[in-house]
Amino acid sequence: MYLYSVVSLLSSFADLEFTLPVWQQVTVVTTWVLLILAIASMVNRFINPNPELLRKIVHIGTGNVILFAWLLDMPAYIGITASILAGVVTLLSFLFPILPAINSVGRRSLGTFFYAVSIGILVAWFWRVQQPEYAALGILIMAWGDGLAALIGQRFGKHKYKYWGGQKSWEGSLTMAITSFVISVLILVSIKGNYWQVWLVSLLVALAATALEAFSFLGIDNLTVPIGSAAVAFWLMQIV
Repeated sequence: MYLYSVVSLLSSFADLEFTLPVWQQVTVVTTWVLLILAIASMVNRFINPNPELLRKIVHIGTGNVILFAWLLDMPAYIGITASILAGVVTLLSFLFPILPAINSVGRRSLGTFFYAVSIGILVAWFWRVQQPEYAALGILIMAWGDGLAALIGQRFGKHKYKYWGGQKSWEGSLTMAITSFVISVLILVSIKGNYWQVWLVSLLVALAATALEAFSFLGIDNLTVPIGSAAVAFWLMQIV
């Protein structure tokens, strides 16, 4: 019943059309990003969490800007330009400690750079074919799936396994699979309708996303997971 209610809400959400001027759209998105950064800053100052938790607050929170872009029907050039600017900033932060809140995870990673690049690629791809829901699916799987998988795996991951030289936990991977499946179902059912093929596609997307997330050398999963998930969903939905 709860899942049905969420799907109905998303279906109504997808049918909404806003005609805000571009400057107001940019203001909405910028305000959201600044709010997430402010929350991360306050958590860092008053709670003093481990660096991974702080990074995932930003990781999950900023990923939701894709929903604003979808809802507001934001022009593709804004999303692409924002991803380029974010990519430059995060790449500089990889080289110099200008954004410790998102890079101080005790390991060298280009994850935040790849994250920005993936958003630009998905916006350029799916805005052009007028199917932004697939861009939203890919980014939200990356934001929520990978974010929660890292937190759960770090906190409760007792059963480890190695995959292509990296180490993961079954608890984290299960979290990734479940979260990816739920996100896929919510978006695809709300857009395409509730039939068994959509649920099958969602399952296959979740499995693909989980496999891609397991390989995260230098943060490359922040590129492969969103693009791979969106591509699998898009191509499978063409044949079902």
